[in-house]
Amino acid sequence: MISSFRNFAKTKFAGLLVFIMIIPFVFWGMGSMFSSGNTNNIVKINNKNISTQDFIDHIRSLNISEKIIRENLDKNIIEELLSTLISTTLLDLEVENFNILISENTLLKKIKTDKKFLNENGDFDRIKYEKFLLEKNQSAVSFELGIKGVALQKNLFDYIGAGTSVPKFLVKKLYEEENKNIEVEYINLESFYKKKSEFTETEITDFLKQNENELKVEYIDFDYAILNPKNLIGVDDFNQTFFDTIDKIEEKFLNNQDLRSILSDYNIKIIEVKDYRNTSEKNKIEKKIYDSRNIDFDIIENDNNYVVYKINKTEERSPNIDDPALKKEILELISQRNKFDYNRTLFKKINDKKFNDNDFKKMGNNKIENLKLTSINDNQKFEANTVELLYSLPAGSFTLINDYLNVVYLAKIKSIDSENININDEKFKEYINKQNTNTKNNILKSYDFFLNEKYNVVLNQKTIERVKNFFQ
Repeated sequence: MISSFRNFAKTKFAGLLVFIMIIPFVFWGMGSMFSSGNTNNIVKINNKNISTQDFIDHIRSLNISEKIIRENLDKNIIEELLSTLISTTLLDLEVENFNILISENTLLKKIKTDKKFLNENGDFDRIKYEKFLLEKNQSAVSFELGIKGVALQKNLFDYIGAGTSVPKFLVKKLYEEENKNIEVEYINLESFYKKKSEFTETEITDFLKQNENELKVEYIDFDYAILNPKNLIGVDDFNQTFFDTIDKIEEKFLNNQDLRSILSDYNIKIIEVKDYRNTSEKNKIEKKIYDSRNIDFDIIENDNNYVVYKINKTEERSPNIDDPALKKEILELISQRNKFDYNRTLFKKINDKKFNDNDFKKMGNNKIENLKLTSINDNQKFEANTVELLYSLPAGSFTLINDYLNVVYLAKIKSIDSENININDEKFKEYINKQNTNTKNNILKSYDFFLNEKYNVVLNQKTIERVKNFFQ
């Protein structure tokens, strides 16, 4: 880690004039680590086998670094990447099944009309094309195969969704649903929540007891010092002497020398920190060290300096409410829990049909606000998902909604007025296209279910685990 920071700093402060594209992964020859035979197959789709090397080639084509994969193994990144390969393979099998083809001339035309490769006169520029391939670390063959694959899949989807003709009444229905005028009455629930100042010491203590394990705070003691060329070797530049000195400091520490005695040779001031816990109000450097506390000793970058630190002690403790800052955080947690419980209870009443108009008026008590929405895209007050929810409900409905600041409201659909559209209107043509798209999407969803029935996908779990082990 220290070496990587040092190398980064060398390039950062020396100033590079040319970017060099480096392959961000080391997969070459990885397939050889797996034995031959069935164990080398990671997936079988009907009678087609997908080998480990196929999977590695797929990852390579996505330009995903080995580091990113390693850091996300516990988030099922291998399974997600394998899923994309399976999906692509299924589509390739369908393209082959329907005998869908694309000519070389069509492929050439797609490349030569791509805006990325055109000069100022609108003509194909081979130098631009070759530069693009170089920057993306791709060969012309692999790039053109990718273009061909996308084009074939598009032709497949066009084939599956071809011939769809949407009735006018469905177009009108879609227009009316998305452009109806909805009058909404709503109540800001903030005034119904318990204020932070109203929570008693007993409630705070009870909350801490009930959530003792979840609320434990990790404290650390550590020493650190700021290192730069000026205070380490007496110059302003990050030169080789500076990095050699950093190496010596690291080497001495690895030989079990004490950090204080090491830095005393360079007359570097050491800062001692005790009982540090993580808060947003703390020193930026100290917060960085806290975030890196799993490594006892390291040298990390901070702006134009380096920071060397040593963790001396870590300890988990129950929250101390005598600490004003910590008590403030605990009160925020209790307040949020209280809001959540209140909203959950109210939402359950609405779902159980135990909340009516009289309850709404009683809660409102001069707090009811009114808003008229003119379309499903009218999201100036409430965020887009909230507006879509309101447009899905009938008149007289109650629900909980939120705005862009995550303030929660109790809302009632007071009235709904539909707006008609003339079939000769330009907007009607727009909605024909929109409804056509919706219909095609529904067809493709059905097609997806059909593929699940048509193809039997068998995963080789042992091989998947071996791939995971390689990245660990």
